[in-house]
Amino acid sequence: MKLGSLKSGRDGRLVVVSHDLAWCADAAHIAPTLQAALDDWDRVAPALENLATDLAHEVIPMMRFHERHAAAPLPRAFQWADGSAYVNHVALVRQARGAELPASFWTDPLMYQGGSDRFLAPRDPIRLIDPAWGYDLEAEIAVVTGDVAQGADAATARTAIRLVGLVNDVSLRGLIPDELAKGFGFVQSKPASTQSPVFVTPDELGDAWQDGRLSGVLKVDLNGQPFGRADAGTDMTFDFGVLIAHLAKTRDVGAGSIVGSGTVSNRGPDGGPGRRIADGGVGYSCIAELRTVETIQTGTAATPFLQAGDVVRIAMEDHHGHSIFGSIEQVVEAG
Repeated sequence: MKLGSLKSGRDGRLVVVSHDLAWCADAAHIAPTLQAALDDWDRVAPALENLATDLAHEVIPMMRFHERHAAAPLPRAFQWADGSAYVNHVALVRQARGAELPASFWTDPLMYQGGSDRFLAPRDPIRLIDPAWGYDLEAEIAVVTGDVAQGADAATARTAIRLVGLVNDVSLRGLIPDELAKGFGFVQSKPASTQSPVFVTPDELGDAWQDGRLSGVLKVDLNGQPFGRADAGTDMTFDFGVLIAHLAKTRDVGAGSIVGSGTVSNRGPDGGPGRRIADGGVGYSCIAELRTVETIQTGTAATPFLQAGDVVRIAMEDHHGHSIFGSIEQVVEAG
């Protein structure tokens, strides 16, 4: 089942979306918003599944689903916690800052509490306020949870995953070092993140979803050129069950919480930092990784961070080449 929100008020209007993302059906008579559905999931989900079946059989009123008219599936959420499932990414960006990677990072996830009061729609622009802030894209997988009790283990946490989607977690690289030096986490260096047009239930993903991991190529294009083709199921140190259990160690986690994977990142075949797509590698899911590799190889980072006029596109396809979540496509605009 694929769920999305059309732009309407602060929290959107819930729709069920067809498998091919071409059509949708209003679900307001079942739940007015996606958050309302998540709050009462056990009762609401079967009705939404029936609506999805009726939509597939074209026996109910339906309308075209236009990604450019979609809001974020959860335009605001009770919680956004972004993890560090791909430790290779953490190692590279710390190397760029000249910071050592503690051994514990391979056994205990990093996680920060991001702003969840507003998520951008998949076609909303990235506002470039000051280029010196170092605007960077970060292509991630994210899951939406049901209620999770404090102390839940990873296996239990996996059963609470309701939906899976994509996120562009924009980062301001020029602001991060000073914020981290304060020892109190990200605030200014993490503006609003962007969600894919639809979030999908894990069963929609078939064999690509296994043990809290999503396998498949995460396609990142920058200005129409392939930038990243990392496989989300490769080099994922911590699955989503582990990330959710980490979040729930000392508190209950409420339905509608969004947990991010962190930037999807693959090592090179030799265990190194990987290569550009043009050089036979799978590329990168953020600019910071490429700049780190450039620094390692030449002593200087040559690729600029995002500039006004740049276009970022993030998507994932199934094994038939069909879009799963729709596309995040954002123009960088001087704000």
